[in-house]
Amino acid sequence: MSEWKPDIALLARFDDAEWLAVEKHFCGRLMAFVARRVRDVQAREDIVQDAFLGAVRGIEGFDPAYTFEQYLFGICKNRTIDHLRRKKALTLGAPDDSADEPGRTLEDLAVDDETPSGIVRQKDLEETGTRMLQELLRAWVEETWKQNEFVRLMVVEALFSAGWRNRDTWQRFELRDETAVAGIKFRALKRLRDLAQERDAEQRVLPLLSAAVDAGEGFHIDVRQAWRDGRVSCPARHWIARSLSGALEAGPKNFLAFHIDEVGCEYCRANLDDLSRLENSAEIEAVVARLSASTLQLLHSKTRPS
Repeated sequence: MSEWKPDIALLARFDDAEWLAVEKHFCGRLMAFVARRVRDVQAREDIVQDAFLGAVRGIEGFDPAYTFEQYLFGICKNRTIDHLRRKKALTLGAPDDSADEPGRTLEDLAVDDETPSGIVRQKDLEETGTRMLQELLRAWVEETWKQNEFVRLMVVEALFSAGWRNRDTWQRFELRDETAVAGIKFRALKRLRDLAQERDAEQRVLPLLSAAVDAGEGFHIDVRQAWRDGRVSCPARHWIARSLSGALEAGPKNFLAFHIDEVGCEYCRANLDDLSRLENSAEIEAVVARLSASTLQLLHSKTRPS
């Protein structure tokens, strides 16, 4: 079973049919994602609608390093956060917490000796390093999955993504002791370095990755955030569908349960919720029909001369 993927070139040309297909395929999982954070049904629909419109507006800058689902979920997550912040501000009279550099005083800014060009260079390196780290982690996950080493995969996800301690990890997976966990981590780091050397011949990013993975020091590359934002261990949607149908073997089935229930992947949970509620498909179709009108209006404004 292969999952439908949109044609990015058609989306960038604001093709009506392709964008309506996007809404049909992704509306349910986005609604499920928002439903775990927002109780008001109309607000959920508004957030998802805004996410689709945001995707249309930003599609020309789509980064092929990520999947379209990651792109769409990222926009939806940001719109959900914006909604919750506005609601909190209205309810509590809280100040806007999105102001630039909260907590920094004028005195702090006055003695800041970083030059704008230096800040830009560091930011570029950090973004490059984070992206490469996600690529390496994803390659390691795919390699480990193909080897059917699901306990190893769960241990490393527990350490890198969930921030578990060695003691908690070896007990959860019934390993020999903490040294067994340390051994799995050591071998994973060694493989990541080997993969990095293969992909970064000029050694521009490897030192940053080593510092980030080993101790979280140096440049601001957060391994846990890179793992989660990059969704490096999220299985394709068809794996979740197969799990629901009872067609998965113990290894991948156990990993999916761990990834969703214990690590708490909100994206895979949204896919699971969406796939689980087939009886509500008519409800989602009605939502898609309502959203399509505004999407088409925006698409036509992009393609028709003013």
